[in-house]
Amino acid sequence: MSQTNCCMIPLIISAIVIPLLLLLSNSLAFSALLKDRSIRWIDSMSSCSSAAPVLDSSRSVKLRLSYSFSAGDFGDLLSFTLTAFVELMDHGIVSWDTFSVAFIKKVYVCKSAMDTAVLQRSLAILESMVLNSQDLYQKVAQEITIGQLIPHLQGKVILYLHSSAMFSVCLKFYFSLVCQNVIRSNKPINDEMAHQLYVLQVLTFNLLEDRMMTKMDPQDQAQRDIIFELRRIAFDVECESNNSGSIEKRKSMYTRDYKKLGFINHVNPAVDFTQIPPGMLALDNMLYFARHHQDAYIRIVLENSSREDKHECPFGRSSIELTKMLCEILKVGELPSENCHDFHPMFFTHDRSFEEFFCICIQLLNKTWKEMRATSEDFNKVMQVVKEQITRALTIKPNSLDQFKSRLQNLSYTEILKLRQSERMNQEDFQSRPILELREKIQPEIMELIKQQRLNRLCEGTCFRKISSRRRQDKFWYCRLSPNHKVLHYGDLEESPQGEVPHDSLQDKLPVADIKAVVTGKDCPHMKEKGALKQNKEVLELAFSVLYESDEYLNFIAPDKHEVSKRHPLATKW
Repeated sequence: MSQTNCCMIPLIISAIVIPLLLLLSNSLAFSALLKDRSIRWIDSMSSCSSAAPVLDSSRSVKLRLSYSFSAGDFGDLLSFTLTAFVELMDHGIVSWDTFSVAFIKKVYVCKSAMDTAVLQRSLAILESMVLNSQDLYQKVAQEITIGQLIPHLQGKVILYLHSSAMFSVCLKFYFSLVCQNVIRSNKPINDEMAHQLYVLQVLTFNLLEDRMMTKMDPQDQAQRDIIFELRRIAFDVECESNNSGSIEKRKSMYTRDYKKLGFINHVNPAVDFTQIPPGMLALDNMLYFARHHQDAYIRIVLENSSREDKHECPFGRSSIELTKMLCEILKVGELPSENCHDFHPMFFTHDRSFEEFFCICIQLLNKTWKEMRATSEDFNKVMQVVKEQITRALTIKPNSLDQFKSRLQNLSYTEILKLRQSERMNQEDFQSRPILELREKIQPEIMELIKQQRLNRLCEGTCFRKISSRRRQDKFWYCRLSPNHKVLHYGDLEESPQGEVPHDSLQDKLPVADIKAVVTGKDCPHMKEKGALKQNKEVLELAFSVLYESDEYLNFIAPDKHEVSKRHPLATKW
């Protein structure tokens, strides 16, 4: 018998027997045993491509399901029927769009006693609906609640897989509703709503924990292909065939490109992702950035690969450390607090908010690296600055990712330095009781030390230029305090001395007890004289006078501001 005839036999049998079995299985006169066996036989035929056209019709599908749902028996019969349905729909002959909300409700019947096999197939059908039909996606999201899915997330692995996909769909739909009706609403958010949004935010980010704590398997080809994809996008190269050059040449080429991508291990970058956290989550973020922000990704990689080695910002290493940092900031993996209301509206405006958050921050990191003119030795310092930029931007609770990005633009490295300095000056810790008590305790000792230093400087003395009432002379005079601190010795000099002038060589004396006051600047007698006010500001700042008796004074022009600061405070004490 020819191969063609052999292939026709299942089709002929299916065309004759299957419709008959479908009609009989829906008949009350048909025994339960025969119904069960007929459904099992149809189930086995569903995966056959030859029988699929006969089985895959809207009428046949409805005939098979109507008996199973109406029977109310959620056992093997319904399990085999749903299995047949899944197999048939995989052929793609019948459109998913032909099913209604009523069908969705029948497929997912939430009963605690439901058979695991039935529940597994029900979830698989619902998952296929949202993946293959935009219309059904909206309907499923409205009909199936997150509360119904959560128990399955804690169950068996196969249920977890289907429930996770459904959970993501529902979550995306709910986030859209939250964004439209709560975040962007003009109504104020009360404490209870804020707490619920915070809990939802925490639980959503906790979905990342599994990837964050998953190490990369350096021998897993599927995971290695992701790294190949990063290389392909960055350098616009296709994976070379095994025959394209020698093995050594290809290895050298890969090593060169992986170095440009900023991986620590240039030979096998998969090793970089064995650190947990952030594990595979870092690689997920890098791939998302490369695919969804391709221009920015290529620009960062090529820009840094053209710099000197010590000034390049390593994209791979930066992405891994940044992902770890973002997980710490958002507290991924931690349980929500019972009394916290700290949610961020911007994370409800995008269904891939964490990935977009990463994309914004990796571009910030590259910008800050350039502003700091950093080298590889400054990597940790740059990460600290970036963390401060991110946390400061989050404190204003941006309503969107664009607002967050705009806020970061204003938090340059220079601005961070200014803020640090300002906060350091106004830090409340300096006004705390222990600090004030310590300051009060050591202040007398410090003041006495300053006094002794200044007295010693006065005892050494200083040479000044002599000032007349008419014009400035090129003559000098010297003034110093006596060792017992009771008398000022001063006198004229022919030239500027090379060292200290002995006090007994100075002809004039002024007892410290006779000093009435010390004045500075424009209050000095020699600055009030005619024409003296025309002196520039610098001279005014250097001028001071010692007044004694009624109309007597000694006028000084200090060599520099430093000399004024050493003499004037002590002179006022006189």
